[in-house]
Amino acid sequence: MSLLKRIGTTGNLGEQSGNNAPATPPAEPSSEQSKPESPADSNTGMLKSLGTRSLAEAAASRSAGRDGGSSVLRRPGAGSSPGGDSFADLKSRVQNRLISELDPRMDLSNAEEVRRTVEETFNSVLDSESIVLTRVERMRLFEAISAEILGFGPIEPLLNDDSISEIMVNGPNQVYAERNGRLVLTDVGFVDDDHVMRVIDRIVSPLGRRIDESSPMVDARLPDGSRINAIIPPISLVGPVLTIRKFAKDPLTTDDLVRFGTMTPEMVVFLEACVKARLNVVVSGGTGSGKTTTLNLLSSFIPEDERIVTIENAAELQLRQDHVVTLESRAANIEGRGEVSIRDLVINSLRMRPERIVVGECRGGEALDMLQAMNTGHDGSMTTAHSNAPRDTLARLETMVLMAGVDLPVRAIREQIASAVDLIVHQSRLKDGSRKITYVTEVQGMEGDVIVLQDIFEYEQTGMENGRVVGRLKPTGIRPKFMAQFESSNIYLPPNIFGAQDRVF
Repeated sequence: MSLLKRIGTTGNLGEQSGNNAPATPPAEPSSEQSKPESPADSNTGMLKSLGTRSLAEAAASRSAGRDGGSSVLRRPGAGSSPGGDSFADLKSRVQNRLISELDPRMDLSNAEEVRRTVEETFNSVLDSESIVLTRVERMRLFEAISAEILGFGPIEPLLNDDSISEIMVNGPNQVYAERNGRLVLTDVGFVDDDHVMRVIDRIVSPLGRRIDESSPMVDARLPDGSRINAIIPPISLVGPVLTIRKFAKDPLTTDDLVRFGTMTPEMVVFLEACVKARLNVVVSGGTGSGKTTTLNLLSSFIPEDERIVTIENAAELQLRQDHVVTLESRAANIEGRGEVSIRDLVINSLRMRPERIVVGECRGGEALDMLQAMNTGHDGSMTTAHSNAPRDTLARLETMVLMAGVDLPVRAIREQIASAVDLIVHQSRLKDGSRKITYVTEVQGMEGDVIVLQDIFEYEQTGMENGRVVGRLKPTGIRPKFMAQFESSNIYLPPNIFGAQDRVF
């Protein structure tokens, strides 16, 4: 992969957003400009677009820096010291010079070699400019410039921090991060709106997505599977907004979730039995409650010899089985054509001889097709849905089925749901930021016009201690009606699974 393909589309999207500079008519092309560029010239031009200023401005800045005295490193956005350069000015100077000296045809397939080349060029630029920095300042400057050229700019350190689970960029000057379930304001900052736009475009362009005034919102994912959402002016009034939900490089295991207090060992044994016995499961919960993590865990219990088809808006699931087909929806192009919805993919997946269908999230008419798949021989299917409680999950499914545009009576919809769904696993994000499975609920069938639910496990909150929620995650003592399905699959659970000692978390 060439350097152009890696960082090429970093130019004028911020200007297209119209949130900063007034529109100016394009200059008349000169005879020199009208000549076709060679690939090397084009790559060099795109490299220069990474900088926040032109090379001429950088040269002027270098002169001013020599006249003014020594350079001082500062946090982005901080003012400069008397007679010195701010961190942003110094970074811009060195970055522009480094970009101009890099080979635009450099192959980026070997990350270590590319980083070594960038570091060598960086050191030679500092030496040629007689810039004296401490070892810590030198390393900090190199990491910042390396992130701009090879990574995702100022947020690169946050992406590499395993303790951070979510990153929220609210315009260029306000970046929040979620650490241990709590939101904290970081000292990370961007130069301006265009700087944020270049990072957003660098994320979405390799995925074939686009974001501009005509399409100001986009859902995409990073190479490691982290999910991103971006929205830009004029829809956003605070500048470009970027939200990144990170996922662990290695999927969380049952031991991890037991240690975090998300579930108990008895619950793990029970849920594994449900998946292996091919029960249809809906994982429900609010935004950020950990539904995808739980769905990923449940999917890991699927036997290796079964064909799995996953369907998502942005591929997030990290299944370790060999026989997995991953499908991802596609938004419409600029002409409004080419859209492939989740519902289209669910319908198509039925023709792919799946043994398990895993839908990342049902949020519309695809719920009807998912229920029909569960009712027509595709047992063991799983999906997630947004809701506040297991009973609300049923109401949400009813609403989503109606969104399919099929004129069905409510009773018929409820019968479909009661027949298709066997188990609801409801997850909640508590006040202290912890995430727990608060209900494991069996769908027992219909009584009149009402779907009957029975809790198998539940979380009972007993109070708060030192800012943390204290409660019990316990079985209700009731054995589910689908125990016969376990036995037909040669799965036998010990009796204490449904009546074990309460566990306090």
